[in-house]
Amino acid sequence: MPVLPGAEPYRHEGGEVGVLLCHGFTGSPQSLRPWAEYLAERGLTVSLPLLPGHGTRWEDMQVTGWQDWYAEVERELRSLLERCERVFVFGLSMGGALALRLAAKHGDAVAGLVLVNPGNKVHGLAAHALPVARHLVPSTKGIVSDIAKPGSEEIGYHRIPLHAAHSLRRFFRVVDAELPQVTQPLVVLHSPRDHVVPPADSARILGRVSSTDVTEILLEQSYHVATLDHDADRIFEESHAFIGRLAPSVGKEGTATGG
Repeated sequence: MPVLPGAEPYRHEGGEVGVLLCHGFTGSPQSLRPWAEYLAERGLTVSLPLLPGHGTRWEDMQVTGWQDWYAEVERELRSLLERCERVFVFGLSMGGALALRLAAKHGDAVAGLVLVNPGNKVHGLAAHALPVARHLVPSTKGIVSDIAKPGSEEIGYHRIPLHAAHSLRRFFRVVDAELPQVTQPLVVLHSPRDHVVPPADSARILGRVSSTDVTEILLEQSYHVATLDHDADRIFEESHAFIGRLAPSVGKEGTATGG
């Protein structure tokens, strides 16, 4: 299947500091593309992969699960580690959970994390019905474009494949159990008015990680897809400042391009 226009993966060869960006469940790289380009313009090496089953049609996602999505970001991480001295991992929604698992599994190879409205649990009564419902109904109404900013739209699926949702539920449980293994510097930016992931998910993550260098930022003007919303510039600036603090060579002459 051809990839939806705008949902293509994005890569940029920059300096010795790399950033891996992970998009969300049923979403696509389009939701993080402005963030990726912002970082690329500042001399960073950037990788924004398209997760398996995403960016085409929701039926393609029915035959994928969390192991496929995680394997893709892990491959990208290994590739960045071969080319860069330091690598940071950023994520939106489920992408935040993917980032957390990379941090738990790869330790010091991940220099730091920036998470935007990270998911930790599939909420609601429907979540408990998933093990059975997925065999009876193929999909349910989608969750794309939870954005406050007029005219800003997310490219993603308008249906949620229930087999994939069941796998996501299992994945969140796996990541939740591994949160104490996360020790890296961490920035969590979350929206009080998120209609997809409640603030409780960010609170749970902040309460269970072992990181000591932790920053929490509220995105008062945005909904779930904050990277395409009113607070996008703040997310970009805060994340770049975070990298600059932990990798001071960023942005200095002769280093931003790997020279």
